[in-house]
Amino acid sequence: MTRLRGGTAAARSASAHARGARVPRRSGRALARRRSLTGLLLIAPALLLVGVFFLAPLGLTVWMSLHKWPLLGTPEWSGLANYAAIPGDRTFLDALLYTVLYTAVITPLLLFTGLGLAFLVRDQRPGVGIFRTVWFLPYVFGFASSAYLFLWLFDSSVGFVDRVLMDLGLTDAPVQWMNSADTATGAVVAMVVWKVVGFQMLLLMAGLQSVPDEVNEAALMDGSGRWSTLLRITLPLLRRHVALVLVFSVSGSMLAFEQFFIMTGGGPGNETLTVVNWIYNSSFANFQLGYGSALSVLLLVLLMIVNGVQLYLLRERD
Repeated sequence: MTRLRGGTAAARSASAHARGARVPRRSGRALARRRSLTGLLLIAPALLLVGVFFLAPLGLTVWMSLHKWPLLGTPEWSGLANYAAIPGDRTFLDALLYTVLYTAVITPLLLFTGLGLAFLVRDQRPGVGIFRTVWFLPYVFGFASSAYLFLWLFDSSVGFVDRVLMDLGLTDAPVQWMNSADTATGAVVAMVVWKVVGFQMLLLMAGLQSVPDEVNEAALMDGSGRWSTLLRITLPLLRRHVALVLVFSVSGSMLAFEQFFIMTGGGPGNETLTVVNWIYNSSFANFQLGYGSALSVLLLVLLMIVNGVQLYLLRERD
């Protein structure tokens, strides 16, 4: 009888121990579920914003691109007709070529200018904070206000640039900057560099400051010259920051609109017409919203491909 009572007590103790082991396991799973739910609740506003302001407009744009969609009236299903018309659109092809050429000019100019400024401001020296602020300040201005400022600066009647050039004896008469595609593009490039390079300077400066001084010092002690150290040590360590700068530059240049719309109007003779300008004209001047949507979808695909190639080429390698 004593043995039976003892065996029963041992069994009860083992059962209680098993229940005690299951309770923490269940409570651990409940805690994980609560944490997951909390995480979902925290990111829900961001997901809502992405859905409302990105996914929904993207879906609507794709849907519109499959229709003949007038500004006023009832849309008509057209399938892929809008996309089929793109290869025959000479104005779009010229605008695409000009946009690519503009991107090829402005992207390295911004990168190398920003990198040079980043080298100047990476170390803490007297006055360096003021220098950073002066270069970054134009970035806080809108593209429209910056474009109007430079439109005034390059105005042939009252512009400051022509006055300085004539005072220095470099020109005999005011330059009609916006009457030539080359000079008009140069004026736009000057405005974009002035406005954007300060932001790229800060991005690259952050990358330079993340490179340990010991790395460069060790390379110099091993006999590597300054240029060799820059090309073989410093720049490879900046790969992520350079990739970010290039993505910003290429995307911003391919989507260029305000600066050309305000400063050149696409002229003279559509020679400075960008892709986004032509999308705007097709949609709101020619009232072909469906065709403009098809051009927008195509531009999005091109940007995804170009940026994907950039990120692949600049990926981290073991």
